[in-house]
Amino acid sequence: MKGIVEERAVELAEYIVENKTTVRAAAKQFGVSKSTVHMDVARRLRSLNPQLYSEVRDINKAQRHIRGGLATREKYKSMKEENK
Repeated sequence: MKGIVEERAVELAEYIVENKTTVRAAAKQFGVSKSTVHMDVARRLRSLNPQLYSEVRDINKAQRHIRGGLATREKYKSMKEENK
């Protein structure tokens, strides 16, 4: 059982790096929860494969400010439309 979790963590990380995808998209692709993906790539992967962990972390850092900005933009856009 323990080997399966480690394999999944590496597979998830490789998928995220190859496709430059989000945790949410990886969770959907693998049929697991976002929490599981996060646990695998943020905690387990650090000790299993530090280099791959670093790549995944860099991809997430590059994307998260954009996702946050888009969410804020949509929020204010919908508020503006409601006030018309």
